[in-house]
Amino acid sequence: MQFCNKVVSLRPIIETQNNYIMSYLIKPAGYKALLNLPQTEMGIKMIKDFFQQNLSSELRLRRVTAPLFVLKGMGINDDLNGTERPVTFPIKDLDDKKAEIVHSLAKWKRLTLADYHIEEGYGIYTDMNAIRSDEELGNLHSLYVDQWDWERVMSAEQRNQKFLEEIVKRIYAAMVRTEYLVYEMFPIIRPVLPQDLFFIHSEELLQKYPTFTPKEREDAITKEHGAVFIIGIGNELSNGEKHDGRAPDYDDWSTVAENGQVGLNGDLLVWDNILGHAMELSSMGIRVNKEALLRQLKICHAEEREKLYFHQRLLNGELPLSIGGGIGQSRLCMFYLRKAHIGEIQASIWPDDMRREARASGMYLI
Repeated sequence: MQFCNKVVSLRPIIETQNNYIMSYLIKPAGYKALLNLPQTEMGIKMIKDFFQQNLSSELRLRRVTAPLFVLKGMGINDDLNGTERPVTFPIKDLDDKKAEIVHSLAKWKRLTLADYHIEEGYGIYTDMNAIRSDEELGNLHSLYVDQWDWERVMSAEQRNQKFLEEIVKRIYAAMVRTEYLVYEMFPIIRPVLPQDLFFIHSEELLQKYPTFTPKEREDAITKEHGAVFIIGIGNELSNGEKHDGRAPDYDDWSTVAENGQVGLNGDLLVWDNILGHAMELSSMGIRVNKEALLRQLKICHAEEREKLYFHQRLLNGELPLSIGGGIGQSRLCMFYLRKAHIGEIQASIWPDDMRREARASGMYLI
């Protein structure tokens, strides 16, 4: 199914230091949802149940309960790109100490691996719910984030690109199986994912498309291959720019791999025919060890974080080596069910004019 896409309604929604974060709306020409609302809800449940069982089996993960918020100032919350502001609130019973709504659970999961004494080769996953108030609202971005956050204990010998790719292939295999289940349930939705995932390093991608922006490079390579894993997100490339930002204290984006490439993390993207763009479904990576943490904190001029609770436990050797990531639940369902807006999958807050324009284009936001 192909659509001619039109991007409209770019509006400033947040002003920060004279810069505007813009909301956006992609309106696929001729779009009509393949499933009605009851079918959509049925599909969402089926996808979530089936995929998380497959993810657990592929990576040997057990489910754990996760927090919605953590105490501020402990270094447990994740900074994602390093610029997002967490939602905070005072806790009356703790003398108004501040808590933060989580952005994701990368560091919390690693603490949990240690506290639960998880053995090498096994791990945990959780249903993570978060609020990202600085998010750019649009077809793929919401204030509300739901994802499977997972983390697995690994050995020092596995801190290499080959092991990263092995884990990514297992996750992708679960994605392919899930798409076939959707087809069995809704034959109108035909599978489109290729059997094999294409791997490319962010520097190779830059050399292939030297005049493109990072997002344009993602679109070009994902359209060509259907499903792509881009390795090395967070370190500066040969043009002096990063493919995308990463905080310094969870993914290892600075270690030189066995093949000479920099970075042991990456993003998994698929081509979305509805929107005519690449869709990121997962971000994951081998996590920092002591050396990588100190190096990346220095690169980011964030050495003061060394004194925080999480960082002290890592530097003192109290946390296991691990690999982990997040897989967007609503995005995965949006892709499988061929929806044009994430608001057709999840309930959230949207600008009134976005709701009106989306409805006029066949997108009924929950």
